[in-house]
Amino acid sequence: MIPARTNLAGELDRLREAHLYRAPRTLASPQGPRPLIDGRRMLAFCSNDYLGLANHPQVIAALKQGADAYGVGSGAAHLVTGHSVAHQALEEELADFTGRARALLFSSGYLANLGVISALTGRGDQVFEDRLNHASLLDGARLSRARLRRYAHADPRALSRMLDALMLNETGARLIATDGVFSMDGDLAPLPELVPIARRADAWLLVDDAHGLGVLGEKGRGSLDHLGLGPEQVPVLVGTLGKALGTAGAFVAGSRELIETLIQRARSYIFTTAPPPAIAAATRESLRIARRESWRRERLRTLIRRFRAGAAELDLPLLDSATPIQPLIAGTARQALSWSKRLETLGILVSAIRPPTVPEGSARLRITFSAAHTAEDVDRLLAALSSLRQEVPED
Repeated sequence: MIPARTNLAGELDRLREAHLYRAPRTLASPQGPRPLIDGRRMLAFCSNDYLGLANHPQVIAALKQGADAYGVGSGAAHLVTGHSVAHQALEEELADFTGRARALLFSSGYLANLGVISALTGRGDQVFEDRLNHASLLDGARLSRARLRRYAHADPRALSRMLDALMLNETGARLIATDGVFSMDGDLAPLPELVPIARRADAWLLVDDAHGLGVLGEKGRGSLDHLGLGPEQVPVLVGTLGKALGTAGAFVAGSRELIETLIQRARSYIFTTAPPPAIAAATRESLRIARRESWRRERLRTLIRRFRAGAAELDLPLLDSATPIQPLIAGTARQALSWSKRLETLGILVSAIRPPTVPEGSARLRITFSAAHTAEDVDRLLAALSSLRQEVPED
């Protein structure tokens, strides 16, 4: 609980003492493996720019052309005068990319999850979520005023037991929500097992594939394509544009009826200024590159295999992940910060992830890879991490 306003300084001191204080770094260069951070050139392994598109010259050119054609700001919400032809074209291309009837743009992934969950559920309804879901999914359930129930991470049996216990006594709509790729652990949700559970419970199944789209599946279509699932099995798909696609914003894809319902009821769509149309123009170009250049995904997989093989030789405490997200468990927040600072002295930037982002006792370095990294970059990281292998994570 946040203390009374007169005690804010004391609360900030408490965060510092618990090694939980956060402060932004200042980036003075384009996004990429070697950013200029706080005046120093670093080798970074903490960006979500998985395909290396955030500074791609063709994407930059499309952004400039979009600004020339449509200006800088959209000026209004989509339902007023803010919905441009660039937005419309991107929505149509995202629907085609995901194999769905329609897609709807949102200004951020957070707003997309708030909007879709609160539009589909309300007071008297039930929302079931994986315990390690992203904060936006949890907050979407809270905003909806539905009853939020959280099941053990990636445990379909726990979800099934929870639903069995409630279905006889609880009425109202039901929605099951999960990340496709979990942002802090890098593992995939057990989606094929969730599908029949959702069908049996007559529940919506929502997958936030922020960290899967662009990376997994044929042409980067994401976790659902990777696992052989389609719109009938997973009717609500949320995706972001600021990770593998390198731009900004998000979308929800699904049936025509779903999208029309969101247009009528999603407050975070109705009452928010539309994203700049130039961003939509840039995203159309990054989507074309992502679909066409499969070598980016191949390079990612090669880099991940190289890193995990080297980490195994060093006996580093990595979580099991085949995605660009490679968590190195430290345990305490203090230990994670110590590791991060040690790497920084070696010119390598890896963020320490601490509670409440991750559960107590599981603070970590969240190492992420981009197609813009090289094999030499991976080897340099492994050489730096070798200095950590003598340290045992604190209790």
